[in-house]
This record gives sequence, structure tokens and C-alpha cells, in this order.
Amino acid sequence: MQSATRLTLLLCAAWAAALLYGEMGAYWVSYLACSWPSSSSSPPNNHVKVAVVADPQLMDSTSLGLPSSSVALQAAEFYTDLNMRRSFQSTILPFKPDVVLFLGDHFDGGPYMPDEEWQESLFRFKHIFGLNDQRTKQQIPIYYLPGNHDIGYSAFHSVHPEVLSRYEKEFGSRNYQFSAGKVDFVVVDAQTLDGAKQSKERSSSWEFIKTLSPGNTSNPKVLLTHIPLYRPDNSPCGPHRSSPVINQRVSYAALDQGITYQNYLTKETSDLLLSLLKPILVLSGHDHDQCTVVHSTPFGPVTEHTLGTISWQQGNLYPSFMLLSAGPKLSQNSTDLEHEVAMNLCFLPKQTHIYIWYICQFVVTILLLVFWPTNGLGSLPCMNTFMSFMRSVGAELLSRTKEKDDEDDGDYDMVFDAEGSMHLVKKAVAKTPSASSDSRPTGRGSVVARATAGRHRLEPDSSIRVDMGSEMTSEDGGKLARAGKSGARKVLQRLFRVIQSVLVIAALNAPLYMMLLFKDWIDR
Repeated sequence: MQSATRLTLLLCAAWAAALLYGEMGAYWVSYLACSWPSSSSSPPNNHVKVAVVADPQLMDSTSLGLPSSSVALQAAEFYTDLNMRRSFQSTILPFKPDVVLFLGDHFDGGPYMPDEEWQESLFRFKHIFGLNDQRTKQQIPIYYLPGNHDIGYSAFHSVHPEVLSRYEKEFGSRNYQFSAGKVDFVVVDAQTLDGAKQSKERSSSWEFIKTLSPGNTSNPKVLLTHIPLYRPDNSPCGPHRSSPVINQRVSYAALDQGITYQNYLTKETSDLLLSLLKPILVLSGHDHDQCTVVHSTPFGPVTEHTLGTISWQQGNLYPSFMLLSAGPKLSQNSTDLEHEVAMNLCFLPKQTHIYIWYICQFVVTILLLVFWPTNGLGSLPCMNTFMSFMRSVGAELLSRTKEKDDEDDGDYDMVFDAEGSMHLVKKAVAKTPSASSDSRPTGRGSVVARATAGRHRLEPDSSIRVDMGSEMTSEDGGKLARAGKSGARKVLQRLFRVIQSVLVIAALNAPLYMMLLFKDWIDR
């Protein structure tokens, strides 16, 4: 019983350690593993620190095809929201960014949700990223890009223009520019750039871009687009990508009503964007995984980084965010990215792996409780055999050492051969004859008793054998019945012990788990 108690306490400690790491410590590790990028050209205090987040894509009724009242959907929403809230509150905000930038796809079914569900998703979005906290809103400027899961593609706008006004009412303009340090960030609504030529949304987006002529400002530009720029099929994406590269796929609506889906902007649109804005860097999302490519332009190479999603439920096991430092440039004509904008890609806890660890630890816990010996490991036959083997090995080593010592302590005679050389010869030791039970020396008239049971063995009668056999059969049946009852009793005792240990482990760790959950979920 003491062995079972010690095992239960050990498993309680193991579960407490796993919960503390999985629900809290893993986010501290992600924070400690990353840092703001540094530039040798200017002091760090001259840089504006920008935290970049892509594709939160909050789950809703369109995500899994389940009704809003479904328990499975609500559980998936809760744990996905909780993971992103922890990532933002415990890993990103401790870096104390000056600016937070979202690269689009705040929702999953944004264009298709009715107003009531859209407002509910908006409330969840604000709760996850602390936008309901007045201190966060006042201290940290937050900028948003529209994504295809927020407003849809250009073909959808012509049928449902209200989704654009609903988005702009809450998140502001879809095309705008802001400055961080001495770097200008240009936000464009990429969903409208390849739209129908007669589209009003497409015309307004291109008119905004053309007003940002490079001659109007001396600051370098960073282009922000949710949909990545064009790249050739099977272009390498760098070492941080964990999924296969997705090639270009564009779907057009009938009667030239715009695009219904695209992975990347078209080549013509991408080249025109780069030639008009001449950015030093392009940041994009949409792909949910990392991809770094270099675009060749007449004014020099331009690096584009597609940032992976922050959510562990969007097809990427390695969620991430980016830390970007925007500082003053060296000269008016400089396009040295290292001196003007520095980036550092940071990875968040692998939440899927943490839940897999919980499942494996639960299975190991049940197996240990079921098969752990009542008297500990020492009661196992294999352990007894192993201990006996070790004792025999030790005894053999000791006996050999003793024989060697006896040989060293013996008496020796000096013997000289014919040539006069001396040799040491060990003296013979007279052995005392041992007494034998079978044949011992006797005097005259002594009688030696020998076993003769084999000669006078009794041959029992057949009737006696039958009676004895029936008696043994009845005795064996009683023993088997008693053994069956004893086995059932042992199984019930083991089952009771397992349930008791599981309840003890749950009673000690469930409050810890609930405390860790609501510590991060409740607004402070």
C-alpha cells in the first residue's frame, strides 16, 4: 500500500509539472527564445518596435460546419482563443512593442456571417488581443489589414457591398499609410487589386497607390498586403517553412465580375505595385506558413516575407509572429534593408504537441496504476531474479578474493635442486575426513542401517486409488473455486485502487488547471 501511495504522489507531481509547463512555462520559453532585432547603424532607442501578427482567423460556425450552439464548436473556439490570448498576452506584449500590426484574416467566415455572429466574433477578437483594455488601446497603436476571410474577394463585393462598410466601420480604411520611425508602411486592400476593371473598389485602391509616388517622401516604404505577390511555381520558401509550397491558383467569376479565389496576386499586378511604390520590404500573410522570396526589380532586389499564422488551428503546427525594428535610414538614396528595417521571426508554443503530450501522459498514468505491483518493484519475479543474480555474482567475487588471500597466507618449504637453486613449495594441508551419513566406521557387532523403502513399497488397492482420486478431485474443485474468488477479489481491489488514485491525482491537479485557464482568460 505504501508503494501505491508513493506512485500516486509521484504521478501527482508529474501532472503538476506538465500542466505548469504546458499552460504557462511554454510561453515564457518562447518569450526568452526571441528578441528584438538590432542594427549596428543606430542606437536601439532610435528604432520603433513593431510586433506583426498574421491570420488569427477566429473559428466560427463556418469553420467546422457545426451550428453555433454545438458543444464541440464552442470547445474548439474556447481553446483556440485561449491559446492566441496567451500567446499575445504572455509572449508578444512582454516585448513592449510601440506598434502592433495585423496582416489580415481576423475572422474565418467574416464575409458570410450575419451581423449578430459577426459582432460576437468581433467581441472575441477584442478580448483575445486585449483591445477591451483601455491601457492597451491608449498606449499601443494598432493597425489592421483586410483579408479575404474578412471581406471576401472582388467578385463578392459586387454582390454584397455591405461587408466592406461593416469592416471599415470597425477597423477603418482599407487603403492607408502610417509611419513608424522614419519608415512609411503602406497598407493596400489586395483583394480588390485584381478585381473587375469597372469595379469601384479596384479603382479606388489603385488611385491611392498612385498617389504615393516615391518622389513625395524621402522615407523608405514597407508594402503591407494580405495576399502575397506573384512568385513562380515551386519557388523555394526558405528553411522556416513546414508545409509544401502552394502554387498559384486563380478562380474568376463569370462575366468578368472579378476574382473568387487566388493564392497570389497576378504577375502584372505585382510588378506594377513594386514599380509604383519601390518598397524596401514586403510583408504578407494569407498562406499560413513562412515563405521568404526575393523579387527582382529594375531598382534592385526586394525581399518579401510571408508570415505564418498565430493560430494553432489553421493548418500550421508552428505558429509564429514577427518582431520588426524600424529605424532612421543612412542616406536619402539608401536601400540597405539591414540599416532601415530589421526583422526577427519568433515561434510560439507548439500547442498540438502539448495536447499530444497530455494524452500520452494520461495513458502512461493509467498503465502504471493498473500494473504497478502492490508491494513495489521488489515483488516482481524478474526483480527477485535480478537481485539473486547480483547477490550470486557478489558472493562469487568475494569467494575468489578469499581463496587468493588463503593462498597468499599459506606455509612454504625451501627446496634446493641439484644445481643449488632454491624453490618455494607450499606445504600440503592435511584434510580431516568428513563424516558420511550413509557409511560410517563401526565397531564389531555394529549394524549399518540402509534405506529399503524401494523394496517394500506398498501397492495400494485399486479401490483405494479410486477413492483417493475422487477425494482429490473434490479438493481441487474447492481450491479452484477459492482461487477464482480470490482472483476476482484482487481485480476489484486493483480497480478500486486505480479509481482512488485517479481521483486523488484529479483532485490535486484539476484546481491547478482551472486556475491556469482562468488566470489568462479573465480580463484584468
